[in-house]
Amino acid sequence: MPLPDSGRDDLAAWLRLALTSGIGPAAQRDLLGRAGLPEDVFRMSTTALAALVGPRAAQALLRDDGARDAAVRQALHWAQAPDHHLLTLADPRYPPALLEIGDPPAVLYVRGDPALLSRPAVAIVGSRSSSLTGRQTARAFAAALGADGLVVVSGLAAGIDAAAHEGARETTGRTVAVLGTGVDLTYPGHHAPLADAIVAAGGALVSELPLGTPVRRGNFPRRNRIIAGLARGVLVVEAAVRSGSLITARLAAEFGREVMAIPGSIHSPLARGCHQLIKQGAKLVEDAADVLTELPGLAHPTVPAGPAQPAVPAGPARPTHPAGASASAGDGHTGIPTDAPLARRILESVGWAPFSAEAIARQCMLDGHADHAGDVAAQLLALEFGGALERLLDGRYQRRPSA
Repeated sequence: MPLPDSGRDDLAAWLRLALTSGIGPAAQRDLLGRAGLPEDVFRMSTTALAALVGPRAAQALLRDDGARDAAVRQALHWAQAPDHHLLTLADPRYPPALLEIGDPPAVLYVRGDPALLSRPAVAIVGSRSSSLTGRQTARAFAAALGADGLVVVSGLAAGIDAAAHEGARETTGRTVAVLGTGVDLTYPGHHAPLADAIVAAGGALVSELPLGTPVRRGNFPRRNRIIAGLARGVLVVEAAVRSGSLITARLAAEFGREVMAIPGSIHSPLARGCHQLIKQGAKLVEDAADVLTELPGLAHPTVPAGPAQPAVPAGPARPTHPAGASASAGDGHTGIPTDAPLARRILESVGWAPFSAEAIARQCMLDGHADHAGDVAAQLLALEFGGALERLLDGRYQRRPSA
């Protein structure tokens, strides 16, 4: 909404501070603690400011910078839209939880409902290269926790993040996506409809990065600290040992948040990060009630828990590949040629829990990896005879431990 001139001037000073290169959030907060508000900073002489931050930073703050001034004008113009908000450290709407971390952003760009950032929240994070089981689990937990009144925070990435946002939207719609780009961009690009749906359902998108900031590897640790800071607890659903989700979990522990993890198969690389967290003291959770137990007082204690397992119980395993059949040369021990993207996608979808051929085909067609169910059926048969999959008595498939 339009701001009065005095409000625009104050906000412009905050933006100018936040957009000054070479001075990060921690240094900005320290400077404000010693000098006052941003407008006070920019009224100081170079000598006085240099005594606080050093000569190089003082020159960066006080020099004329056309690119920075243009970015300030762009942000002020962007904030005129009804669902666009700029929250500064001095704004009463700024999330109190972020004030507890050492380097809160001086300015947050928010698209959607900024009030969500101050409500009780739990973060659900995990691997981009997730299994179908992992995505179903994330979705079920998010739906249950959202119905219990918690805001679900995640990072809008592929895999577990997207499933968490979708699950929250199924109930209350209260979900916050923290971006590793400017809030006016979406990464990955095909999640733009999801981002729009989050806002339309009463959720919010948030970023500390200037408008137009593209995706860069270094942006994601900054994003992860905001995810960890906004939430009272972080739940890791699936993660490899080098996953960015473990960075979020580490930051959460440093911020005094609860860290929780869902265990998985000992054969799954996507479970190893979760198992590592549990060994290091993260709480093992099996359903949404376990999460609420670790976060007392944030939600009503009698809400039904979301399922942590597939809806259909697993039947006894019955290997049906020919006796003596073994994996052929290819990708590891799976017997899959390295040029078989559909086969790879099937194994990712199956994960380490049983699924029907119909469910696998539906997922592969939704992902664009197959045009027809027959393509998936043929590849399932090849994977079964190659020793990568086994068929259970009820006709469902699951991965073999060697795969």
